[in-house]
Amino acid sequence: MSTSGNSLHIDIPVKLAQVKAVFNIGALVFEGDLPASIFHMQLIENDASDWKAKADIVAIFHTNAGHATLHDAAYNADRNIATGNPYKQLIADLQKRGVGIELCGATAKVHHWGNADLLAGIRVNTDAMARTIQLVQEGFVKISE
Repeated sequence: MSTSGNSLHIDIPVKLAQVKAVFNIGALVFEGDLPASIFHMQLIENDASDWKAKADIVAIFHTNAGHATLHDAAYNADRNIATGNPYKQLIADLQKRGVGIELCGATAKVHHWGNADLLAGIRVNTDAMARTIQLVQEGFVKISE
């Protein structure tokens, strides 16, 4: 963080009337201690709110990020820890803001997770690749995180 007091001039201001984005999250990459994908979803949700834009944002967790969709007991069993899911509040906040959170069905099958293992409101799709293709064909912009 700069302490110089320099101001920032935005050369290319962006304001959209509509946001259609699908976040393809196969692994958690971190910005400090916060998963970058969650930070970026918060950022675009804030932008869309400021722009008063219609926002349709979907996050598809799969492969090495699927565990982020598990409730505490399932998370603990899967990760062999006792801390609970550290991402549950972040995900709940995104859901409250209208972000659709999905889990790849293929990832769930490989890990032997059922719907009862998931956080409230998590939807399961056939598989992340097919769902991403579907959404891109419907005009969503794919963001890989």
